This record gives sequence, structure tokens and C-alpha cells, in this order.
Amino acid sequence: MADSTITKKALANSLKELLKEKPFEKISVGEICDRCFMNRKSFYYHFKDKYDLLNWIFDCEFMIDASTDPSGFAELCQYLYTNRDFYRRAFKIEGQNSFTEHFRERLEPIIEQRVRDLYVLPSTKFARDFYTDSFILLLKRWILDKNGMDADEFVALVHTIFNK
Repeated sequence: MADSTITKKALANSLKELLKEKPFEKISVGEICDRCFMNRKSFYYHFKDKYDLLNWIFDCEFMIDASTDPSGFAELCQYLYTNRDFYRRAFKIEGQNSFTEHFRERLEPIIEQRVRDLYVLPSTKFARDFYTDSFILLLKRWILDKNGMDADEFVALVHTIFNK
């Protein structure tokens, strides 16, 4: 494993640990670095800010590729469910550079293709935004629900809706 990846993973683990202790907004880059015995210069060599690190965690752990088969939805849900404590915190971050923004950017092409395949809809910005926003809100609501259903049940319900 390259040194760069080792450094990034150490920073990522540090952020994950800190998120168990306090809200994202109260975590500083300095704290992330202190937790894994690195300096801020190392952090900024790899990431623009803590939001960039958070997004990298998702991209690294669950690589979403718009060219993949949309059946990857079940794997995405299982990943989010397995890591739900982390993503509950991530989805609560609001404003510019929020995790939800990044998540949306990654999922939008996949959702657009899936909706086009199922419903033979024209590729309009309105249709893409409608389905993407609806889907993201549904996923967020599911992950944020502390008493929510497991991933398999959630996926089955979504498939029921999309396949009718």
C-alpha cells in the first residue's frame, strides 16, 4: 500500500473515531491530525478540508461508478446500513460541502440511468433532479431512523416501488 494511502486511511480513521465522540462541526483539522499523530501540513497535502476527507472515506470505501450496473443499489444500502452510525452523522452535516451534496453527485448519474431504463423518460434536468432528490431523501430518512428496517427489507421495498 502506498504511503499516501496509509496516511489518508490514518486520517480517515481519526475522523471516524472523533465522530463517535462529537458532532462533525465541532471537529477541527488539528484534532484529526493530533489523533493520528500527524501534522496539519500532511493533512492539507492530501485533503482540502475535513469535508474532503469525509467524502474521500465514502469514495474509498464504497466506490460508485456511474457505468456500473444499477443493481449495485443493494450493496450500497448494505454498506450504509453496516456503517450507519458514521453515515447518520455524515448525513446530518448541512450547508456547502455537505456529505449529502457529494453523495448526490455520485448517485445522480446512476439514478438517472435507472429511471430512464425503467420509465423510458426523456433525459431532462427536471426528471433527473426529481428522482435523484426523492431517492436521496428516502435513503437519508432510512439511515437517520434509529429504529429503521435492515438493508434487505429496505432494498426489497424500494425494488417493489421501482418495478411497478
